[in-house]
Amino acid sequence: MNQFKTVALLGLLSGLLISVSYLLIGGSTGALIGVTLAAVTNIGSWYYSDRIALAAYRAQPATLNQAPELYHMVRRLSDRAGIPMPALYIVPSPSANAFATGRDPEHAAVAVTEGILNLLPRDELEAVIAHELSHILNRDTLTQAVAATIAGAISFIAQMAFWFFPMGGDDDGPNPLGLILTLFLAPIAATVIQLGISRTREFAADAGSARLTGNPRALARALERLSSSAETIPIQGNPAFEPLLIANGFSTRQFLANLFSTHPSTEARVERLLKLEGDLPGADVGNFIRS
Repeated sequence: MNQFKTVALLGLLSGLLISVSYLLIGGSTGALIGVTLAAVTNIGSWYYSDRIALAAYRAQPATLNQAPELYHMVRRLSDRAGIPMPALYIVPSPSANAFATGRDPEHAAVAVTEGILNLLPRDELEAVIAHELSHILNRDTLTQAVAATIAGAISFIAQMAFWFFPMGGDDDGPNPLGLILTLFLAPIAATVIQLGISRTREFAADAGSARLTGNPRALARALERLSSSAETIPIQGNPAFEPLLIANGFSTRQFLANLFSTHPSTEARVERLLKLEGDLPGADVGNFIRS
């Protein structure tokens, strides 16, 4: 099912990219450029999605010597999840957030910000890491990264059209009406595409974290802290990569950010996590945290 969703999403996004190129550049030339960009973007994001996402947030590799406690935490949770340990990165940002990326469990990475390391206690940080590993296990990371990459390509085309193509109505140039409409729609194109990625992926990763740690309440507390932190310290980065983050990286007080949120509400996620407690009566959370 995840593979089907990935193929369907790639097809939808590629079609949108071709359409935008056709409207902005015009004619068969625009369509050809769109097809070429779609092919290059899909192939490139398949093989380099992890590098693109990590570069978007300026993530730096973290070694065992640099972050021993975090390193052992990720390795222990990866062993429990039954996947290879992903590469570990730290984002030099005071904002509290985390994300996973990569085309499959064998080529994956987990990144956490300096802010989240300073904000969360041990059990809540473990729950966040378990959430990201669940994304890797479910192969959500490829879909999210490809969506973000193609969304960025759409915005790039619109920006280039604004600077290099005239607004006049000559036959050889782009369609003026299409150009105007697309230039206005392009800034929110990434958000619209992100909404095409099912929000159930976040709910599923939350549930995966609860099963992996046996402590759904820890993730619930972490999500509440992260939501509150984003109000005062939003993360800096390409908004096209917003779906990769465990929580919205911007303030929910912004009207458009709230209207086009790429994540389920924190309240809904917390409610589901607390309901999961009844399904995990035998979990020995204390022993796991000390292991």
